[in-house]
Amino acid sequence: MNRPGTHVRVRRVYDPPDAADGTRVLVDRLWPRGLAKADAHVDQWPKELTPSTELRRWYHGPEGTYDEFRRRYEAELAVPEAAEALDRLRRLAAEGPVTLLTAAKDPAHSHTEVLRRHLGA
Repeated sequence: MNRPGTHVRVRRVYDPPDAADGTRVLVDRLWPRGLAKADAHVDQWPKELTPSTELRRWYHGPEGTYDEFRRRYEAELAVPEAAEALDRLRRLAAEGPVTLLTAAKDPAHSHTEVLRRHLGA
């Protein structure tokens, strides 16, 4: 569900850019493997919005579950630096289309889905 004036979508960073992408925002902490920066067409890379290294490792480990990951990541987004970056991204999305880019193979079960919901999309 999109709020009026909020245009956010999620795509894999490996997909070719699309005219409807608007501002392309990489939301992964690490640069995607095998992708040249010139080919990614990334407009912004706010690392303060990405899950911490510790959280990422925990989630991809044997005990990681998506529900707990989502809870822990939301706590990380409440930290002032991340909250400010999230507000900036919210304002950007209110101005026009924003595409959150990730290398995650399953974006629906990744941090991008949490971000998308926090942006009101």
